[in-house]
Amino acid sequence: QVQLVESGGGLVQAGGSLRLSCVVSGSIFGIVVMGWYRQAPGKQREFVAAISRGGITNYADSVKGRFTISRDSAKNAGYLQMNSLNSEDTAVYYCHVLLRGLDYWGQGTQVTVSS
Repeated sequence: QVQLVESGGGLVQAGGSLRLSCVVSGSIFGIVVMGWYRQAPGKQREFVAAISRGGITNYADSVKGRFTISRDSAKNAGYLQMNSLNSEDTAVYYCHVLLRGLDYWGQGTQVTVSS
């Protein structure tokens, strides 16, 4: 059983920063991609960032230059450093991994940016 647990969300003022963490447990050998998605109220879940097993990163245009994704394979963890936050970043953020052809999701962590 694979489990993903996010942490690090919260309330921050516009222009501030947060760092999200995602710890993966279970039979995790062979994680291909680790990523982050978000869902704002009334909107569909959208891609934010991803990092491959080889360290190649990909970002949504809306977060390029502000967010940085990283992973620590030794700790089975992934991170999302979010800087220069604005109100449009307010959403529930979900950790995602692609493992042996299957998608796994965390429970989500709320990020709220006040203006």
